Amino acid sequence: MKTGTFILFLLAASSLGAEAPKQADLFPLKSGSLRITFIGHGTLMLDWNGWIIHVDPVGQYADYRAQPKADLVLITHEHSDHLDPRVVAQISKQGTVIVANEAAARKLKGARALGNGEQLKVHGLAIEAVPAYNTTPGRTQYHPKGRDNGYVLDFADLRVYIAGDTEDIPEMSGLTGIDVAFLPMNQPYTMTPEQAAAAALSFRPRILYPYHYGDTDPQKLVEALKDSPAIEVRVRDLR
Repeated sequence: MKTGTFILFLLAASSLGAEAPKQADLFPLKSGSLRITFIGHGTLMLDWNGWIIHVDPVGQYADYRAQPKADLVLITHEHSDHLDPRVVAQISKQGTVIVANEAAARKLKGARALGNGEQLKVHGLAIEAVPAYNTTPGRTQYHPKGRDNGYVLDFADLRVYIAGDTEDIPEMSGLTGIDVAFLPMNQPYTMTPEQAAAAALSFRPRILYPYHYGDTDPQKLVEALKDSPAIEVRVRDLR
C-alpha cells in the first residue's frame, strides 16, 4: 500500500439554498489535492485540483443547479438511487466524459460503457471498473454478478475505491494499494456491518468510509474494526 500523510480537514461546502452544508474531507497529494464531498447515500463529488468528478449524482440528495459542472461522471448501475438522467444532463458540459455500466450507459446520451475488469484513462486519471454484486441466496436478483460496477480511481499517489452496491465479494481480496474506500452497508441490498468489516479486512484500506447505509448503524462497523487500527473508519452523513 502506498504510504503518505493524510490530513483531514472537515470542510463545509457552500450552502445550496436552504440545504444544509455538505461535509468534505481534503487529501493533500504530491501535486495539489483531492477533496471529497459527501452528498448523501451513494452520491459523492470529487474535486481533483479543480477537475470535478460526480459519482452517482441523484437530485434527491442535492440541488445540482448549485453544483459545479462535471468533467467526469461515474455511474455504478442503473437503479434510480444511483442513476438520475435528468441530473446527469444538468451537470454535463462540452467535454464531459460519462462512464457507466452497460445498462446505465444505454440510458445516457454519449455515455461510455465500461465492464468489469475494463480500464480507461481520462485527464490522466486511471479508472478501473471492478465487480459489484450480491452473493447471499435470496438477494442475488438485486445486483446480479457481471452487471454493475465499482470503480478504482488512481490519483497517482492516492487510490480510491468506490464499491457501488455489493456484498463482500471474493474479488475484493485482489484489490491492492487502496488508500481510501467507500463500502455500502444497508440490508438486504448490500452488506451488514459484519460483512463490510470482513470486506475491509480482505484488502485493508488506509481509510474506510461506510456509505449508502440507510438505517444501519455505522458505529457497528467502527466497533467491528476496533482491533484493526491500521484501518481508520470515518463516519460521514451518507445515509
